[in-house]
Amino acid sequence: MAPRLLQTPIVARHAEPLTEQQAAGVYGVQQSAREREEALDHDLQATHRALSDVVSSDTLLCPPTAAYSDVGMAHLSLAIANLTSLEAFVRQADALRLQTLYKLPQILTARQSARCFLAIADHSHRLRALTSLWLSRPRHPDQPPPPSAGAGAGGRIHP
Repeated sequence: MAPRLLQTPIVARHAEPLTEQQAAGVYGVQQSAREREEALDHDLQATHRALSDVVSSDTLLCPPTAAYSDVGMAHLSLAIANLTSLEAFVRQADALRLQTLYKLPQILTARQSARCFLAIADHSHRLRALTSLWLSRPRHPDQPPPPSAGAGAGGRIHP
């Protein structure tokens, strides 16, 4: 899911007091970001379903014979295309995050922007700590291990 920086009260709470013009600007950025996040979320769900269908396909379970090699290669090609779509989604979500962050200093004063960016950084730090705790929690022996925390963009979660 796309980052929801402005949907939470982080910005408004740390930028107070806001003038009417600033409040309208922040609200406008919130609405724009929310609409784009919903579109990205819809695309992500469609990509996830398509990738799940390809990965869970029965043709991948067929014995590797010459008759099935073309089908297997087609499924592999389709899976790679879906992963490419997933990568594009991540890039679009990151671009949305950056556009949202770049709009804040245009609406807020330097002091308000600084307070917001510090609050967002603190929020992101807390999310990373929570993720680390979740991944290191004790699990039942029959549960599979969690995905590597280093996956993605160097294991970093940007604010």
